Amino acid sequence: MLKLALIAAGGAVGAVLRYVLSGLIQQWAGPDFPWGTLGVNVAGSFVIGLLWALAEYAPFGPRWTPFVFVGVIGAFTTFSTYALECVNLLRDGEVRLALLNLLASNLLALGAVVLGFFAARSLLTLAGR
Repeated sequence: MLKLALIAAGGAVGAVLRYVLSGLIQQWAGPDFPWGTLGVNVAGSFVIGLLWALAEYAPFGPRWTPFVFVGVIGAFTTFSTYALECVNLLRDGEVRLALLNLLASNLLALGAVVLGFFAARSLLTLAGR
C-alpha cells in the first residue's frame, strides 16, 4: 500500500511539472505545433536516462524507485498526449506536421535517453566514481 501511495504522490508531482513546463514551452513557441509536448517528452527522456544510469551506481531504494520512475517521470512524460496530437494533426489534414511530430518526438527522445545516460556516466567519472 505504501508503494501505491508513493507512486500516486510522485504522479502528482510529475503531472504538475508536465503541465507547467509544457505550457511554458507552448506559450513561448506558439500554437501551430505541439512544441510543449515535444519538449516535455525530450526532457523526460533525458532525465530518465540520467537517473537510470545514476541508479545503477547508487540505487534509489525500494521506496524511492517507484516514486521517481513510475510516479514522477511516468506522469511527467506525455507520450499518450503525443499520440493523440498526432492523430488530431492527421484528422485536421496536417500530414506533414503529424509526420514531423512523430519523427521528432521519437528520434529526439531516444537520443535524449542516450545523452542522459552518458551525461550521468561523465558526472560519475568526474566525481571519481
